[in-house]
Amino acid sequence: MKMVMGYVAGLLFGLGLAISGMTDPARVLGFLDIAGAWDPTLMFVLGGAVVTSFVGYRLVFKQNAPLFGERFQLPTKQDLDSKLLGGAALFGIGWGLSGYCPGPAIASIGGISLPLAAMLVTMVIGWFAAQRLSR
Repeated sequence: MKMVMGYVAGLLFGLGLAISGMTDPARVLGFLDIAGAWDPTLMFVLGGAVVTSFVGYRLVFKQNAPLFGERFQLPTKQDLDSKLLGGAALFGIGWGLSGYCPGPAIASIGGISLPLAAMLVTMVIGWFAAQRLSR
C-alpha cells in the first residue's frame, strides 16, 4: 500500500505540474526575466504549494503515525552548512539556465528535447558527484 500511495502522490504532483504549465521551461524563464516579459505564473504555483504544505503539515502532525507507514520520516539536520548552500546554489543556477528543475524535467521526458536531455544528463552527473563528495 505504501508503494501505491507513493505512485498516487507522484501522479498528483506530475498532473499538477502539467496543469499549471510548469513543465514548460519558458514559463520558468519568463518568471526569472524581471526586466523583460515577466510571467508571474510560477509565483502563484509556488504560493499554492506553500499554502497546501502549511495546512497539510498542521493536519498531519495531529496524527500519531502516518496512515501507510510506521513513523513519520522527518529531516533531523537543521543547520546550514557549505554542502547545503553549495547544492542550493547549483540547483538555482541549473534551474535558471535550463528552465527545468527535477520534477518538471522528469514529467517532460515524453517531449524530450536537446536542452532537456542536457539538463537530465547534468543532473545525473550531479547525483554521482554528490555521492562521491559526501564520503
